[in-house]
Amino acid sequence: MRLRARLLLLTVAAFIVSGCATPPPSNQSNLCSIFRQYPDWYEDAVDMQQKWGTPINVVMAIMKQESSYRHDALPPKDYVLGFIPWGRVSSAYGYAQAQDPAWADFQKHTGHGGSRSNFDDAIQFIGWYTHETQRQLGVSKWDAYGQYLAYHDGRGGYKRGTYRSKPWLMKVARKVEQQSKNYGWQLKQCRKELNANKSWW
Repeated sequence: MRLRARLLLLTVAAFIVSGCATPPPSNQSNLCSIFRQYPDWYEDAVDMQQKWGTPINVVMAIMKQESSYRHDALPPKDYVLGFIPWGRVSSAYGYAQAQDPAWADFQKHTGHGGSRSNFDDAIQFIGWYTHETQRQLGVSKWDAYGQYLAYHDGRGGYKRGTYRSKPWLMKVARKVEQQSKNYGWQLKQCRKELNANKSWW
C-alpha cells in the first residue's frame, strides 16, 4: 500500500513538473511575437547581451536552429547496424543543445550553475560561448554564420575547417544567418514597445 502511494505521488509530481514546462513559441519566425508571448525571455535576452555583448538576434537564431525553443530537446538517436537503438548521437540537451563538456566549461568559467532546460541559463550559455569564440578565434559576435559553424563543430573543429567538408552544415549556417537578419530587423520594429512593457514587470 505504501509503495502504491509513493508511486502515485511520483506520478503526480512528474505531471506537475511537465505541466509547468514552457511550450515553444507559437510563431518562431518573428522575434517580436516570441517576446510578446514570453516577456521574461526578452528580459533574459537583454541581460545576456549586456553581459556578453552578443546581439540578441544572433543568439536567438542559434537557439531556434538548435532546439526550436524546446526546453527538453534531445539529439537524434544513434543506431547500430541501422536499426538497433544505441543511445543518442551526442550529450546535447535543452534549449541551447549544449553538450556535457561545454556546459561543464561554462559552469567552471562563469560560476553559473543552472539547467540546460531553463531559458535564462541556456541563453547565458550561448552568450558566453559566442563571446569565447570571438575571444579565441576572432569571429565577430555579429557574424551569425561563423558563430554557428563554431557552435556546431566546436571551436577546435572550426579552427581546423571541418565544416568545409560539410556542405549541408554551411547551408544550415546560412539559414541561421538569414534568420538572425530577420530577427534583427523585427527587433528594431518592436524594441521600444518591449522596453516600455519591461518597466512594468
